[in-house]
Amino acid sequence: MVIHVVQRGETLWQISNRYQVAIGNITEVNGLTNPNQLAVGQAIVIPTLDVFHSVNSGEALWSIAQRYGTSIEAIIRANQITNPALIYPGTVLRIPAIRHTIAQGETLWMIAKYYGTTINAIIKANKIQNPNMLYPGTVLIIPRSKPVIESNAFTYHSGQQAIQMVGEVAEHLTYIAPFAYVIQPDGTLVLYMENDSDAIQAGSSKGALPMMSITNFTATKAGENIAHSVLASEEHRDKLLENILSIMRSKGYRGLNIDFENVLPADRELYNQFLQRAVDRLHAEGYFVSTSLAPKISGEQKGLLYEAHDYPAHGKIADFVVLMTYEWGYRKGPPQAVSPLNEIRRVLDYAVSVIPPEKILMGFQLYARDWIIPHVQGQEAETYSPQEAVSRAIKYGVAIQYDPVAASPYFRYTDEQGRGHEVWFEDARSAQAKFDLIKEYNLRGVSYWVLGYPYPQNWALLEDNFTIKKLT
Repeated sequence: MVIHVVQRGETLWQISNRYQVAIGNITEVNGLTNPNQLAVGQAIVIPTLDVFHSVNSGEALWSIAQRYGTSIEAIIRANQITNPALIYPGTVLRIPAIRHTIAQGETLWMIAKYYGTTINAIIKANKIQNPNMLYPGTVLIIPRSKPVIESNAFTYHSGQQAIQMVGEVAEHLTYIAPFAYVIQPDGTLVLYMENDSDAIQAGSSKGALPMMSITNFTATKAGENIAHSVLASEEHRDKLLENILSIMRSKGYRGLNIDFENVLPADRELYNQFLQRAVDRLHAEGYFVSTSLAPKISGEQKGLLYEAHDYPAHGKIADFVVLMTYEWGYRKGPPQAVSPLNEIRRVLDYAVSVIPPEKILMGFQLYARDWIIPHVQGQEAETYSPQEAVSRAIKYGVAIQYDPVAASPYFRYTDEQGRGHEVWFEDARSAQAKFDLIKEYNLRGVSYWVLGYPYPQNWALLEDNFTIKKLT
């Protein structure tokens, strides 16, 4: 796919013509409610398997063709080049997707093996309804190879909302994690959401394994004393594990995520011991165990949120960890990017030094934040979807800016009451930057917090960048 940033005066019709992609396809993949209304600076995903390459100094067509696994002739045809010797730095070339014409006797299995891809990838790229009804002479698009990762999403919705939200994205997920069962001081568990069965069933129907999540905090309680009451008592620890196993067996969960936050620094070793005990018990019954970790940049980092989260211990004991790399732009703090790339990179630099990267799911938030400015300490920002952020930029006629350091879009506007606002959100560019980071660090994958905020560009780009692992 290609990411296009809307320039002043541009229309969707012009963009469609430039990339030779139908307006309807662009509208659908971006969830555009009104194709006639675009914001200056808005990032749009162009759904094409072709790529666009800007020629660098010293490059020739043969080296570009070799890089993308295509032929010089294909590039010449796609760009109507009359003199292949005359291509200049800065020239943008369309690199056509690899295409294969089915020969007599060929099967999808043979074609997939030849190109180093999978049958399912070819079926998906070509929208094949019946793989058994392909004939010689049919031209297939061959998708380029992609890294295989795991993906998870948390959700706190129940009922019809859960069925719809989880059902829409479960095909892109390895795990679905209803949030959450809240631990009590005596080791009992209380479900924070109305019910978790709908989310479990909606995810399972599309191959997303249900992952039970337990936590010690709520929107009104930090939970440090609750965690201490459980961790410091052998009776309460054992009771908690029995309750976890009972729920997992009855609900059909396949694994567990332990999200203990604000654990007292003095309880660090008790937390590690509990984690080891949990892994021993759950592994014996065929379940996996993951943990959620605060975004630390060193082992000596101070603060209630960080000190008891022992990265090396969790990396050794748990099957994988979820790094909560978001909330720099806290809803009650001053306006800033919610998950700035430069800060995520600092966390990853430390994390991969003490945890195997193949055990790390990088956190990714799915929402925008809208602060009234000038900011007053304690004043809470409004939280809504990236789609709503773009709608507000269009409504108030402001251009969307992009912070290259944070790799995050933002804008300011003045509402009907004359109040100033600053909005930070996610778009196609910021999603791609995070996916590039996952590739750079060779991470296990990505974990989303939280479903319920429409962001169709993310799911399209996730599939374009990766093959999502499905487990049985």
